[in-house]
Amino acid sequence: MPLSRVDLDKYKKEHPRKYKTAENISTFTNPPIICIPLFLIICFYLSSSFNPSFSVDWGKFIVLEGISLVFISILPMAIILFWAKKLNTDKDISNRSDRYVPLLVGVVSYFIGFLVALALHLDWFLTILILCYAIDTFIVMLITTQWKVSIHTTGLSGPVAALIVLLGPIGALFGLIYPVLIWSRVLLKKHSLAQAIVGGAQGFFLTCFWLYLFIGLFNLPVVEIYTPIESAWFILAIILYPILLGTSCYLNRDDNSAYKAIFAVIGAVALFIFMFYAPVDALIIFILEAIISVSIFYFESDVFLMED
Repeated sequence: MPLSRVDLDKYKKEHPRKYKTAENISTFTNPPIICIPLFLIICFYLSSSFNPSFSVDWGKFIVLEGISLVFISILPMAIILFWAKKLNTDKDISNRSDRYVPLLVGVVSYFIGFLVALALHLDWFLTILILCYAIDTFIVMLITTQWKVSIHTTGLSGPVAALIVLLGPIGALFGLIYPVLIWSRVLLKKHSLAQAIVGGAQGFFLTCFWLYLFIGLFNLPVVEIYTPIESAWFILAIILYPILLGTSCYLNRDDNSAYKAIFAVIGAVALFIFMFYAPVDALIIFILEAIISVSIFYFESDVFLMED
């Protein structure tokens, strides 16, 4: 049976470790926090040279990381904490109508960061990525006027999408956090399953779309990146199983055996497609994501069937 909101208190008492784990995952993946290690990797890669031998331009790294830290992490986090305290609400600002101001301030912060990067003639990839952050956050703000899409999963998918464009399978490995984050946000009742899934999916595709659009449109000189088709395979490998899981749950809320069977059949078809058409490294990511998603699906199905 689905867990109601009242049942959540009982669940917390019966499964304190699971609930605490979900809280820790949610805290670590708060957008201004999760982007710190991910942007650290991005800035380090952009500051490195691999030919003829490996070297790092530490001056460039410090500048890139400094701009990222200030405008992507520190300023957005400061306004989130200030606004949460002002409204006397939780740090996630769970009430949808209370999210407009921090989202708008986030858009302004990212856009200022873009202008600063542009004025300083910083690496084009990072400059465009910061602009992507501003655009994506503005879109999330528009969606939030009607629907409480997950900012957590969007905040994870944005920098992971950039890592995929830069590093391919290595960047895609960070996408394995996606189904775990969905689980934590649904368990904590911060979002419905659909809101958590959609937040990540739109973050992956929009970030890649804007990156390739601006880089190609203006013929910007950037480091060697993966092709749009290659990136699309990695993104599909990350989001396909969570989407199948969510769809199966919503179509069969009261029949566990039915939605599990549908999930298994469609998942097998997806595996067949990846085996014959996808690059090998994308297939590996797909299999890893499938293992994680299926494990969560079977062992935590009561969480995903919680009433919204």
